[in-house]
Amino acid sequence: MKTDNVILDKSYAFALRIIKLYQYLCNEKKEYVLSKQILRSGTSIGANVEEAIGGQSEKDFKAKLSIAYKEARETHYWLRLIRDSEILSEKEVESLITDCDEILKISGSIIKTMKIRNS
Repeated sequence: MKTDNVILDKSYAFALRIIKLYQYLCNEKKEYVLSKQILRSGTSIGANVEEAIGGQSEKDFKAKLSIAYKEARETHYWLRLIRDSEILSEKEVESLITDCDEILKISGSIIKTMKIRNS
């Protein structure tokens, strides 16, 4: 099994950070609605990447990776909302947004490359 998979590693590390964010939002900020949304979408990215890697076909891989991309878009939305509603400061959220942007760029690039290769 390949162990140096960038998208897998980044999405897993991101999920761990999202879990810590969820705990912080619940315990310190007493924010339960947005925190639950970001927990769901932020951890789903890595789960779908993992499923994509275990996909039975290239089509299956692309479908699961596309879901991971959509979950990353949703997570990006929740992070911006948390920042712009001032639940957390820009400084507290920016590195998460940057990590999410990286995941979006990597997964988007893989999907785009697959489309070009299959056309």
